[in-house]
Order: sequence, then structure tokens, then C-alpha cells
Amino acid sequence: MIPLSVLDLAPITSQGDAGQSFRNSVDLAQRVESLGYRRFWLAEHHGMPGIASAATAVLIAHIANATSSIRVGAGGIMLPNHSPMVIAEQFATLDALHPGRIDLGLGRAPGSDHATARALRRNLSSDPEAFPQDVLELMGYFDGTNVVRAVPGVGANVEMWILGSSLFGAQLAAALGLPYAFASHFAPAALLQAIDMYRSRFKPSARCEKPYVMLGFNIFAADTDEEAKLLVTSMQQSFVNLRRGRPTTLQPPVPGFESQLAPHERLMLDEVLSASGVGSFSSVRAQLNDFIARTGADEIMIASMIYDHEARVHSYEIAAQLMTDT
Repeated sequence: MIPLSVLDLAPITSQGDAGQSFRNSVDLAQRVESLGYRRFWLAEHHGMPGIASAATAVLIAHIANATSSIRVGAGGIMLPNHSPMVIAEQFATLDALHPGRIDLGLGRAPGSDHATARALRRNLSSDPEAFPQDVLELMGYFDGTNVVRAVPGVGANVEMWILGSSLFGAQLAAALGLPYAFASHFAPAALLQAIDMYRSRFKPSARCEKPYVMLGFNIFAADTDEEAKLLVTSMQQSFVNLRRGRPTTLQPPVPGFESQLAPHERLMLDEVLSASGVGSFSSVRAQLNDFIARTGADEIMIASMIYDHEARVHSYEIAAQLMTDT
């Protein structure tokens, strides 16, 4: 089996708060580290009542300090929200504190709605070259090729990734010779076209000698198929509420939730969650193996937005069996 990693969206549940979310994230990181997962990533989102990882670099430092070997990083930092120099300083600092364990995935979406983006003082430029230029500037702080010197910065051993859910990120990652992570766990429409473009156009670099693709995949694993199908309804509620313009905290599972939805909402869920494994170990194994066979993924980043923390940990425990399953 190829390496498995973890995407933790630091969910805030309807009965919890950010502090509980962070305690759960630490516990999850420690437990998946012992299970042999390769990475533990957190994502930058703003103004989302159900996601606590807005101050992503701060939370990465907290998780890295509570673990010892698993790689910890951003999946990702939305670079248009930030000065490239500030991100270079933050992640070089993380690398100095936790040498050789820090990943930096970069995205170009705002990670928020338009009003929140303005509140972030984000540059709302539509220039398609702005993001590539920011990535190059950021790389220059690590490589020491910029006129201005980031301290810390030069020589930092930060593993850089390009994130994407469209062809844009695939082309950029290929041109820069960087590993590529595709957000198929919630936006799978352009998946096969994007990874084909990335692989066919990839230019080797000092950072990455050959194409390397990590794909997002949802896993809702439980002891029975029926229990897993109930667990997934919390994430289904989150997507439906978001599309209705009423984002919420992560809600408890609801039996028969899909039967309450309009046809177009059920179709939306089928599309956005098509890269998912739901069920017992044998069911999830078949679904994930089929996904890997179709995509040729080099690594899988597992997302499990499950309401109950122990059920979420158990889902990752079941999925971990895939790494040793023959």
C-alpha cells in the first residue's frame, strides 16, 4: 500500500469550541503517528464556524510540539492572503523548531467568502500571474536568491507543495518541479485531467526529481457498513448547509439524512463526495484500492469529518490497517 496521511480540518462540533477542537487535533495527531501515517496537515479557512484552523502556522507549531516523528504541515496556506516573506519566516521558524518535519502546501483560493477576504486585507487582484509570482518569491526566500533576506529563511528544509482542484495548480506544480496535492476529497471533477497534465508536463527540479501526486480521499470507516453510513451524514450536512449559504458547526449524525434532501442536493453530494470510502474495513479497502488503481496516486491524504472524536480516531485506526494489509 502507498503511504497514507491525514488532513485534519480541526472541526468545531455543535457541542464544542475551538479549544476542544485543538485538544482533539493533538490527540488525533499523536494516535495517527503511532499508527504509521506519514503526514498530518491542517488547512487555512476563515470565517467558517465549523473549522478552527484559521491560524494555521500557530496550530502546526502546537501539533508538531506534541508529536515527534510525523511530518506536520499546511494543506494549505492560501498564499494570496499573505506576504510571501511572512510565510517564509513562519515556516522557516517551524523548520528550525522541528527540523525536517515541516510541509508547506500552497493554494491560491482565499479560503473564505468575498467579504471575509476583504476583512483579511487580501489583495483581490484577478491577475492570473500573481499566485505563481508569489510562489517564486517565497521559494527565493528559502533558496537565498531574493534581494531581501528572510531570517529565518535561507536554507530551511521545508517541503513545498502546490495544491489545487483545477488545471491551474497542475500546470504550476509541473512547471516548478514541485509535488502536487489535488483536493479530490471535495472537488473531484477535474481530477484525472489535472493529474495527467501534471505528469505529462513535469519538469524535474532540485526539490522533486519526478512527478509525485497526493490525492485527497474521504474515509468514514466503522465496524459495520451501517454505522459508517450514519457517520458520513455529519459531513453531508456541512456541505448542504454551506451550499444553502448557512455554514454551521459540525452537526451530529442524522439517520436517513439524504432522504430529506431535494434531488439537486443529493446529486451535489454524490459529485463532491465521489472520492470517498464509506463502510467497514473490507468496504473501504475495495473503494480505496479502486481509487488508487484509477488515478495512480503516489500518496493518499485521508479526511474524516466525523462528529464524535473517538469515532473519528477509530476510522483512522481502521484505515491504518490498509498500510499493512496484503
